[in-house]
Amino acid sequence: MLTKDEIIERNITLSFEFSLYVMEHPSFARQIPKGAQVVLLPKDDPELCEINRQAAEKARMIDDEPNRPTVYVEIERLRPIRSRLVGPRLVRPPHPEIQPAWQPT
Repeated sequence: MLTKDEIIERNITLSFEFSLYVMEHPSFARQIPKGAQVVLLPKDDPELCEINRQAAEKARMIDDEPNRPTVYVEIERLRPIRSRLVGPRLVRPPHPEIQPAWQPT
């Protein structure tokens, strides 16, 4: 059973990745009605998927806009996290008066 903190952490990750996706795929974003409630359903995390589905249903019952559209977005999976850094290297400090505890080789 997921803790509240785990649910929050996983949904923050999904929301961030979904935001990146819609910025990179504006035609996908245009399919979502303005003001819609977006429900993220991760297929690779059945427990979170069900929690999000139930939360969406509860939210619809108390929504101040009774006819607000709800869009369910099934997410197959997240790719592994990868660095986007290009060519990092260790260097000496830019100011000679700064003495690092180690020296790059």
